[in-house]
Amino acid sequence: MTLYRGRGCSLCERARAQVEELQRELGFPYAEVDITDDPELEARYREWLPVVEIDGERAFVYYVDEAALRRRLAAP
Repeated sequence: MTLYRGRGCSLCERARAQVEELQRELGFPYAEVDITDDPELEARYREWLPVVEIDGERAFVYYVDEAALRRRLAAP
């Protein structure tokens, strides 16, 4: 799972807290990418922040639905 976030983004901080809490509980691989100052990432992600991708597929934008994330992680 990868969280794309930007500096100063309050929605990103909220998503980060949710994902980190679930990561501690469930133990899935997790990485964070700050898109700030990267023109390519800014162009790709800025209007959608925060963005959560699972296995390279966009799963959530703007907010993380915890129940949906749990279901997705439990699916085979």
